[in-house]
Amino acid sequence: MAREFEVDKEVRLPAGPERVWDAVATGPGIDSWFMGKHEVDGGARKIRASLGGFDSEAEITTWEPPHRLAYHGLPDGDGHFDSFEYLIEAADGGTSVLRFTHHGFAADSWGDEYRESFDLGWGMYLSTLGDYLAHFPGRTAEYVTADGPEASADAGAWPHLLGALGLPAEPVLGQPVRFTVDGLPPVEGVLDYTTPNFAGVRTPDALLRFHGRWKLGLPIAVGHHLFGGHGSGGHLSGGTDAGQQAKAWQGWLEQVPSVPAAG
Repeated sequence: MAREFEVDKEVRLPAGPERVWDAVATGPGIDSWFMGKHEVDGGARKIRASLGGFDSEAEITTWEPPHRLAYHGLPDGDGHFDSFEYLIEAADGGTSVLRFTHHGFAADSWGDEYRESFDLGWGMYLSTLGDYLAHFPGRTAEYVTADGPEASADAGAWPHLLGALGLPAEPVLGQPVRFTVDGLPPVEGVLDYTTPNFAGVRTPDALLRFHGRWKLGLPIAVGHHLFGGHGSGGHLSGGTDAGQQAKAWQGWLEQVPSVPAAG
């Protein structure tokens, strides 16, 4: 028997409704702050997503640009499904208020940790949406992801990841971040998101996101949004393609459990 859950969020975003709509209701827009590769067809009322070889399709149930978008996926064999709604309202100073709901039925074997994970994850992703709108107007990103080794599916691995980023055990939002990844140019940016199990680094050409997933029994992962040099896409940071980027980050993650924490 499936278990019902719901996550509700409200955030202030640094852009008007039209720009927010483009970010949540177009494929390139979604790719620039959320996980996976997306295609949005408003006419056919379909949203298609691909992540790690898994493809999914959702039906758009409400399409009212630039203020309301809702869609839901078909239930799987366990009765699990997800539905999403975005309500966008104009606010003062050219900003918007986004009210977001993720509702669905999870497999009965999923405990409360999954609902908590959804809640924390959406907090991170909606913060990333705000960073995208604030710092990368007119640009779109390629999404690159990689998982760490099984040994990193433990809370003890997180301080090592922070150490690999050159950060202390209790990072301070806004502090500079500098580190290296074999095969890529040196990374220099600022810590723009930090919680006990997420870290975000913003560079001139990327929003880098690091995920601690030990509560779900999963290894540390990265999910990065890599923007073109100074245009609206076309080149990844450092001139490498998505496959090369993923391979480089995979190698970096494999070293994380053995990297001593900073300070």
